[in-house]
Amino acid sequence: MRDSHTDVPSLKNDAPPEKALDVLSPRLGSLPSEPSTSPKASAAANSPDQPSPQTVSSSNDANTATGVSWIAVYTRLADDIRVRHYSPKTLKAYREWVRHFQTFTRSKDPAALSSADVREFLTFLAVHRKVSASTQNQAFNALLFFYRHVLNKEFGKVEGVVRAKRKPYVPVVLSRQEIETILRHLPPPYDLVVKLLYGCGLRVSECLQLRVHCFNFDAGVLTIHDGKGGKDRTVPLPETMLPELRAQLEALKELHQRDLERNYAGVFLVNALESKYKHAAKEFIWQWFFPAKQLTYVQKTEEYRRYHLHQTHLQKAIKDAVGNARIYKRASAHTFRHSFASHLLQANYDIRTIQELLGHSDVRTTMIYTHTVKSVTIKEAKSPLDF
Repeated sequence: MRDSHTDVPSLKNDAPPEKALDVLSPRLGSLPSEPSTSPKASAAANSPDQPSPQTVSSSNDANTATGVSWIAVYTRLADDIRVRHYSPKTLKAYREWVRHFQTFTRSKDPAALSSADVREFLTFLAVHRKVSASTQNQAFNALLFFYRHVLNKEFGKVEGVVRAKRKPYVPVVLSRQEIETILRHLPPPYDLVVKLLYGCGLRVSECLQLRVHCFNFDAGVLTIHDGKGGKDRTVPLPETMLPELRAQLEALKELHQRDLERNYAGVFLVNALESKYKHAAKEFIWQWFFPAKQLTYVQKTEEYRRYHLHQTHLQKAIKDAVGNARIYKRASAHTFRHSFASHLLQANYDIRTIQELLGHSDVRTTMIYTHTVKSVTIKEAKSPLDF
């Protein structure tokens, strides 16, 4: 299911009382406390006219004059994105680019915006900020959506601005020995998370948002619900991981029982799922497979709920493990997904099969992994000089 902190109400800054803290088993691990957000900070982060600390501004913007209010614009932007069921990450990215655009145009009246403003903004990003091609294209797409669906204006052809062409990227791949070394430096439950990232080729968000009902141990199948693009897919569970996964499941049962005894409100669910299934939040099948250490206090409803393991905690653990393992590669959580695809390709698996396991819409996306292995054919290509 697609869950994100953007869907969570503002959280209380005070730490939960002592009775709300969990003493997790070694399998669940000892995690740092969930980052809490004060109501004021949360309101500032979500306020449409609150300037972002990373707001793009031109060199002569020091004394920016206050223009018209854009509050209604941000409300419409959020509504238009949600009604199309785009991901919360898309909303966050598009909202940030509109904020940058608002600052660049000095809060110009939205009705008076034209394609010339877009051209100047994109030129500023490319020439002065020297952003990457992917960043420039993301800004273009955000403003294209903003003009068409929020301002109800035809975007038109932006003369003088060429869509940035991304250079071919060869992903970083780890060897099997390097992965085993990293796993030895990872404490629970991060080691189990990384094994799923590599063993099943999952994205980080897909792995952390797994719930109990996603695992079918009898069939040896893992189902990923609402992956990238809102798509579902299934992948085989590694047989060597089954004992560890079952142990994790038993630890979750104990944690769930303690939560029920404390009369917690359940886990966070998406959209209107809780309205449809009144008791789903407390049912065991809906519990996170990688839960956070602490219950989160929701100020609006004055309830304690549980979120999944935070992505930043996993990223930090992987970074520390890579450093301690003395592996001198630019490895991150997503590197294990790259390694999964590359190792399957190296074992002469069909590219279409790998595409299906990764959940790629286009096989051209999967073809990038042909550059990470020496050969994808039975007979390795050689130079005629070596014949």
